Amino acid sequence: MRILCLVPGGIGDQILFFPTLSDLQQFYPNAEIDVVVEPRSKSAYRVCKSVHDVILYDFKAQNSLADLGNLLGILRDREYEIVLSLGQRWGVGLLLWLTGIPNRIGYAGGGGEWFLTQPVPLKTEQYAAQMYHDLLQGLEINTPCPELTVSVPKKDIEWAEAEQKRLGVPGSGYVLIHGGSSELAREKGIDKIYPVGNWVKIIQSFQQRQPELPLVVVRGPDDDAFVQSLVNILPNLKIAKPDDIGKLAALIAGASLMLCTDSAPMHLSVAVQTYTLALFGPTDPQKLLPTDTSLPEALRGRFVGIKSPTNKIGDIPPEKILEQVWGG
Repeated sequence: MRILCLVPGGIGDQILFFPTLSDLQQFYPNAEIDVVVEPRSKSAYRVCKSVHDVILYDFKAQNSLADLGNLLGILRDREYEIVLSLGQRWGVGLLLWLTGIPNRIGYAGGGGEWFLTQPVPLKTEQYAAQMYHDLLQGLEINTPCPELTVSVPKKDIEWAEAEQKRLGVPGSGYVLIHGGSSELAREKGIDKIYPVGNWVKIIQSFQQRQPELPLVVVRGPDDDAFVQSLVNILPNLKIAKPDDIGKLAALIAGASLMLCTDSAPMHLSVAVQTYTLALFGPTDPQKLLPTDTSLPEALRGRFVGIKSPTNKIGDIPPEKILEQVWGG
């Protein structure tokens, strides 16, 4: 049996879809599950064991008829029995219908609903992982959404251990800071970068109050300018540069606290159950972080979002963040 999932969006969207994939694997243990994702998101599946194959297709590009034909040919040849789709556009619905897949599940209310066999209500007010998990209702799976988890390769864990030794920090007990954002977010004008000057105040507070507590700043592929600006002011900062999502997840798992903005690393931090303090500009923490009521008691209070009062992330005062860190 083969199952297909269309998951447009970035790495964060893929990670939020992992609980749905996990339950699919649980209920169809002998099925091969494939995903269609944008090229920028392929790396997410380094930390997911539920997927057999990753098929690349840029949903947002100006694709030619040949591009569409190639994708359609791949999907028809594999003879999937079930397809789940996060995309609601008319063109996505048509694509699903043209594949000939007999069970086509997606959200009701969009332009592609007419091509679905089992439309599912779209409830956007809830945590995104739960919203994605609702698609399983089309298969009469009505279990609670499982916790966000990732599967980190052993060699990535070994890399993180070596990196900690290189930086001179213990296996746990350090604070990790990720203050950057993706290039796509910048291009779209999405406000997800907390100002360097504010980060400096936060770092200096840690250095004054707990000088023995190591602080490590993550330097992702789009963070060069941000990290260099920090280093120009605080030249003794410890900098880690994981080159893939598995190494980043392993590094986050070893931290006692993750300070970050709304980003893919935030979702990784939730998945590895590190204490997380995340900053939000225009986005809603209630939709991107699990609520305490949905978590087991041991994890309640572990994932905290601080929302800007103006929807501009830079308007969150450093004092508000430090108050949350030091408990007032």
